Amino acid sequence: MRIVTATAVALALVGAVAPASTAHQPASTAHQAATDGIWRTDGYGTVLSIRNGTLQEYQTTAVSCIAGDTAQRTGPGAYTTTDGSTVLTVRTRGDRDRASVRLAGDVGERNLRRMTELPDACTPSAPGGPLASFDVFWQSFEENYPFFAAKGIDWHAVRDRYRPTVHEGTTPDELFAVFSKMVEPLYDAHVAVWDVDGDGDGYPDGYFGQPRPGTVMPGGTLDAKVKKFVVERDLKDARNLQDFGAGRITYADLPGGQGYLRISGFGGYAGDKAPYAAELAELDRALDTILDQERTRHLKGLVIDLRINGGGSDAMGLHIAGRLTDTPYLAYSKRARNDPADPTRHTRPQPLYVTPAQGPRYTGPVAVLTGGSTVSAGETFTQALMDRPGRTVRIGQPTQGVFSDVMVRKLPNGMSVWLPNEELLTRSGTTFDGTGIAPHLTEPVFTTEEFDQNKDSAFDRAVKVLRNQGRSSQ
Repeated sequence: MRIVTATAVALALVGAVAPASTAHQPASTAHQAATDGIWRTDGYGTVLSIRNGTLQEYQTTAVSCIAGDTAQRTGPGAYTTTDGSTVLTVRTRGDRDRASVRLAGDVGERNLRRMTELPDACTPSAPGGPLASFDVFWQSFEENYPFFAAKGIDWHAVRDRYRPTVHEGTTPDELFAVFSKMVEPLYDAHVAVWDVDGDGDGYPDGYFGQPRPGTVMPGGTLDAKVKKFVVERDLKDARNLQDFGAGRITYADLPGGQGYLRISGFGGYAGDKAPYAAELAELDRALDTILDQERTRHLKGLVIDLRINGGGSDAMGLHIAGRLTDTPYLAYSKRARNDPADPTRHTRPQPLYVTPAQGPRYTGPVAVLTGGSTVSAGETFTQALMDRPGRTVRIGQPTQGVFSDVMVRKLPNGMSVWLPNEELLTRSGTTFDGTGIAPHLTEPVFTTEEFDQNKDSAFDRAVKVLRNQGRSSQ
């Protein structure tokens, strides 16, 4: 799932409806006139100020307003920050006081409501010491985190326990330790604390985060180990073994007529900080080769291996799912917390659909391999396949249990925190946060015993299931 931050945002203001007084102005002027002003998002605790060719983000709570990143207009309706890796689209809705914003690579959009002025807290003189940082940290979770009740955490009691330990003499290291202890009981892989960059090397001096107990977060070392194991053990007799997307996508034809598709992330296909359009183009190049007309006609089953998947763009997951169906269907609905004082109130759920892709599509049986290292966009892709028309079976272990985009919040002292604020709902209103999506068929996933005995029980089960399904359809 995408990390939602204003860093490196390129903004394109398109589809704006100009007021009558600007109807005959040049397009760039009309776009600017329609969207200039101050806007608050429904949910997300964000205010956008757009004026005089500049967009400024503000991250707000009841006790704070912290300036985020700034973007400059670089063309007709286009705004770009330093690296221009992300595109944001703002559209007015006919009513000059309503608009929406969409981030490229994300799914859904966020509603905007016009404000007359910035919140009173948006002043340069806001306090920035340890106590102010503690209050912003606590308040950011209080207003946005959806899962305290489900996790049995009394966040007010956490404040009462730890705030007396903080004072103006508290060092950054001590405050980092306090924040880490506060969020440790959440066991939420989308919660993280980042220390300040004290040595000026461009990287935080400390990081704290942890996954659900009994699971391991995916990373480069684990991914390389598993990929080598799979290639040498599972794919030793396969044909047409190929890597795509900087090695994050692997495909092979299995001896029994099935295909094997391994996806270790939904992004990173076109290099560091590549724009979403470039990433999507690399993905399509891979899918055009993997699911060409010949293969989709003769494939007897497809194993999709998500067991080591670090997430990325939810939109890419929906894009891939569009290659696996001839029928549009609901993937999931998305909603966010929308009342700082009431965690049960949310934005209106936005239904998000899988749309059949143009060109060849594979619609036969699919076996999806998952485990505790299936994280974020790997999980939303798994959820998007749950109601896929046709035969789809999940094999392995439950996914990690983190589905929301990640909010990145700055603190007054230079630290930052990551937290989720959204839920993804099935057609019946079910969510899988915390527990993850359970498999239909349980098998061990990359345990020490499996490695030691050169076993891959989940893969073997998937091949057997697909083979049996193929026979039953004959």
